[in-house]
Amino acid sequence: MHVLFKPRALTLGVALALHAIPFVSVHAQTAQLQPISVEGQSVDDPRVPQVTTATRTQTPARYVPQAIDSVKVENVQSYGVSTLGEALSGIPNVSSAQDTRFDSLRIRGFDASNDFYLDGIRDDSQYVRDLHNIERIEVLKGPAAVLYGRGSQGGIVNRVSKAPQPGRESSLEAQGGSWGLRSFYGDLSADPSDTVSVRLNVGQEDVDSFSHKIGGKRQLLAPSLNWRITPDLDWLVQYEYSRYDRTPDRGIPSVNGRPADVGRRTVYGDPDRDYIDDRAQSFRSRLAYTVAPGWQLRHTLGVFALDSEFDNTYLTGYNAATGKVSRTRWQQDLRTRNISNNFEAEGLFHTGAIEHRVLFGMEFANQDRSPRLYTAATRGPGAQPVPTLDLYDPDLSRQHQGAMTINSDARHKVRTQGYYVQDQIKLNEAWQVLLGLRLDRFNIDSTNRLLDASASRSSSGVSPRAGVVWTPLRDHSFYASYSKTFSPTGGGLIGITPNARGNTNELDPERTRQYEVGVKSDWLDGRLSTTLAFYNLELYNRRTTDPNDPSIVLLTGLQRSRGVELTAAGRLQGNWYLRGGLGLQNASIVEDNNGLAGNRVGNVARRNGSVFLTYKPAEGLYGETGVTFVGQRYADNANTAVLPGYARWDALVGYRTGQWDWRLAVRNLTDKTYYASATSAGQIRIGEPRTVVATAQYRF
Repeated sequence: MHVLFKPRALTLGVALALHAIPFVSVHAQTAQLQPISVEGQSVDDPRVPQVTTATRTQTPARYVPQAIDSVKVENVQSYGVSTLGEALSGIPNVSSAQDTRFDSLRIRGFDASNDFYLDGIRDDSQYVRDLHNIERIEVLKGPAAVLYGRGSQGGIVNRVSKAPQPGRESSLEAQGGSWGLRSFYGDLSADPSDTVSVRLNVGQEDVDSFSHKIGGKRQLLAPSLNWRITPDLDWLVQYEYSRYDRTPDRGIPSVNGRPADVGRRTVYGDPDRDYIDDRAQSFRSRLAYTVAPGWQLRHTLGVFALDSEFDNTYLTGYNAATGKVSRTRWQQDLRTRNISNNFEAEGLFHTGAIEHRVLFGMEFANQDRSPRLYTAATRGPGAQPVPTLDLYDPDLSRQHQGAMTINSDARHKVRTQGYYVQDQIKLNEAWQVLLGLRLDRFNIDSTNRLLDASASRSSSGVSPRAGVVWTPLRDHSFYASYSKTFSPTGGGLIGITPNARGNTNELDPERTRQYEVGVKSDWLDGRLSTTLAFYNLELYNRRTTDPNDPSIVLLTGLQRSRGVELTAAGRLQGNWYLRGGLGLQNASIVEDNNGLAGNRVGNVARRNGSVFLTYKPAEGLYGETGVTFVGQRYADNANTAVLPGYARWDALVGYRTGQWDWRLAVRNLTDKTYYASATSAGQIRIGEPRTVVATAQYRF
């Protein structure tokens, strides 16, 4: 049943936080962190951008021995982009695997569906995230467990939210465009005193779709406050409520190994009844205290709540013998509650002429996930099969009217502890070393409330990282690094199965390691930055079924990704800017007992990238144009269906005068038919046709 959001839920994050504040003091690892001012440090070097996702300290990107990409959200929202998958399309060796249920990505050929973070806080629940309160998105490529714990086989995605800043201007923005797009958002800032800054992001978006009867509505309320209590003590408090109520569409099937040759508006669900309703709340509090010159204590509290419901009839595949598309129907009530605490100490000291920036951290988190699933009854009173549909002429009036029966009712509780240390060592002006180590303890308890059965599992992991940066010339830094991560049983989509056959619940963690070398350079007197990276990434004890006993899972599989990435961003000359990159990779399943050995990883292209050229003076007419390209991919790991490669051409023109900014953007200028992603060979998502978006923005 489709239950509307109750107003009292708005107070959840605030109430939990107020309860926690007496025993926590807060701030931490995110891009809102103020750098520690230290004489002789390169932290404030204006020639190179600062990042925090890679080291949880303010570090010039040039001196991070690992590839990291950053996307400014404002750039993509001008095109009407509203999801992570769309925002990161064109990032080298990052591919979207998103459907309408939740965000999903592949990074360097590995699933990153549970490797999302918000301001450095784990955000791995199943929902579609809102980007209207996000400043930028940082993608750290390669294992990141040394600072973030379990998972992150191919990398992590960290959303950096908008935070209050003294003297910051406010803005109002309205958008309208194709498929009934209409939105209005406010980004409002004020300074009630010399020590307090506040900011409010609020708005709503309504949009239909090129697909028949598909659409959705977003709502956002995100207040934040920054209080500079003393010159040495800073407190940042943020709350976000977002809701996304939509009609889902899981795409089209494959036929004879290719996407079905059907119209782009074709739908096989039940759009008159289908819905997904995500209601997410996040409270974050950060306190930073400079205890002495060069030394800072930080603590971060994160509280998250997700209530999600859906009723979804969707396709499962195509039957060539009958010419029909098979379907199933599911309903879900999902409740997720997370709370995390992170304590850090960062400081600078010298041992002779050698400089050390050290970071000590402790992280404690609890996660509680309770999904209740219903499916179409196959026997008993009221049982009816879900009607099939014709491939080329689906009759959407053929609704499932049978009884629904409960399929599962579970509760999964996770407790984690993490302890880490990092040392950024500056030997001299040419050589820097990065060393890090983290110990994690992971505990999961799962209960099947239908069977009154429970199971638990405890795991631990040690995750190292070591890197070196050599800067023989001022504008060029060569680097090499090694990193490793672990993925415990039940640590992805959290949960294990009580009374499971075989040894599934007793398995040791999977482990992934990466070797990476590269060079980060500045050109044109520091106006243009490039990164060239080469990597070898292996999941070397991949889970695979015992060929002699299907109930036994072995840790003998091997999945590997080898690739090259080149990115560039900056100003070419005058008012001309360039951003883009190219990724080449070979992501494959090398060893497997289930018939997948030698196959390419699904939804991963051998090559992808983008290039955009922008002309943007301070005022007057401006514009940009660019191409996003993705090579041929398989829809699944079995390599049963091929998604053709494509190149999509986008363009934008705008005019800025005084406080007004007017923009007109077109995505897919040539109206090319392409396939954006797939969750299986039976569910392939068609990319958007030509889409026009007009934006009016007023700053004050």
